[in-house]
Amino acid sequence: MNKDAALLEAVEHETRSVPTWAVIWLHGLGADGNDFAPIVPELVRKEWPGLRFVFPHAPVRAVTVNNGARMRAWYDIKDFDLANRADEAGVEESIVQVEALIARELERGIPASRILLAGFSQGGAITLAAGLRRRVPLGGLVALSTYLPMAHRAAGLLQPGATAQPVFMAHGSHDPVVPFQAGQRSAAVLGELGFKVDWHSYPMAHQVCAEQIRDLGDWMSVRFTAE
Repeated sequence: MNKDAALLEAVEHETRSVPTWAVIWLHGLGADGNDFAPIVPELVRKEWPGLRFVFPHAPVRAVTVNNGARMRAWYDIKDFDLANRADEAGVEESIVQVEALIARELERGIPASRILLAGFSQGGAITLAAGLRRRVPLGGLVALSTYLPMAHRAAGLLQPGATAQPVFMAHGSHDPVVPFQAGQRSAAVLGELGFKVDWHSYPMAHQVCAEQIRDLGDWMSVRFTAE
């Protein structure tokens, strides 16, 4: 990791005064770190350990498919075709920035095994791409309404130990932004690589629903009690 990477600004929320776990949550295209902060009271359960939620703001960049408009984005979207959608250089840059956020949690005393990396849509794509490259496994990966970028190269990018990270994936069956089949295929690719993927689908569009939050909470509860 490039230790000189600028640390992204972020919204933070701690559920207890001394958190023992961290959840780094990456937003979708055009949003910012405030987008998912309201999920905390809906998701968190009273029996859970203290959590530090970190909701970073992606850099502002031009997005090709939006006529070059500048907005917060984890990478440029150059094509609506999933195979060519992700700007590989932008993905790699965002992975470095996410790794810097993970390093800060390590410095704060939270081990990698107690860090969850989560993301929605574009943020979920970065979550999966970063997880694939982790030499020291995190406590888990959460990828919502998303896909694995550069999936055709995934086997070559996979690092030893990465598959120890459990994965929660969820997708809307009526998603008009990231096709449902793209999420399914990404989950299959991860499974073929050796990841344990907990896949969920819901009759919804490109969004989050109450049932999904409940299922994610159940999955997180297992992580917290698995040590």
